[in-house]
Amino acid sequence: MPQQHYRPQTYRSRDSVGYLIRRLYSLLLARFEGALAQADFTLTQWIVLAQLREGIARTASDLASDLDHDSGAITRVLDQLERRGFLQRRRSSRDRRVVELKLTPAGKAIAGDLLPLVVDQTNAALAPLSKSEFLQLHGYLVRLLDHAQSAGAAGEPSTSRRRAAGQDGARRAAPRAPTRVAAQSSSKSSSKSPSKSSLKSTGLRRASPRTIKQ
Repeated sequence: MPQQHYRPQTYRSRDSVGYLIRRLYSLLLARFEGALAQADFTLTQWIVLAQLREGIARTASDLASDLDHDSGAITRVLDQLERRGFLQRRRSSRDRRVVELKLTPAGKAIAGDLLPLVVDQTNAALAPLSKSEFLQLHGYLVRLLDHAQSAGAAGEPSTSRRRAAGQDGARRAAPRAPTRVAAQSSSKSSSKSPSKSSLKSTGLRRASPRTIKQ
């Protein structure tokens, strides 16, 4: 049984690790988005440039999986960077079905230019920590990430997979169109007005039209 760091009797939502991480993420996101916007980039665009620069990703699928984005969102980011001349797509020589991504010389240059800005913002966010505290925090985050990823691999699908599964489920749950015979039968039955006897037996009266005064 894992260590019981929280108990129902004393649990407070604002003290939960999940809330603290989420709140910190929101604040850091605003910080980095604001800094990168001055250079006419978004955080996602920077992450794509950085991952291609470091060789972490080489396809759109790699990026979508690592960022947990759907393929459509990643494609739009890649389109933007390609139009600006920062990356190029090319068919893999090993598998023609695979489209590989590569930074252009301009893409490598802009990634290098943005790196000091990103480093400065990161160091500013970590300013309250000493060197040893930072190393401890980094180690703890890596351990928690490894644990969460191993638990997720055992059962919980990623956000993009859940989104795709939800769309498939919605399509399966959608009602089928009625067959022609059923539609004709329904049309005939609905075209017949109820008889007076049936209205009396159900206790209903035939509704009379109302005159609306202008």
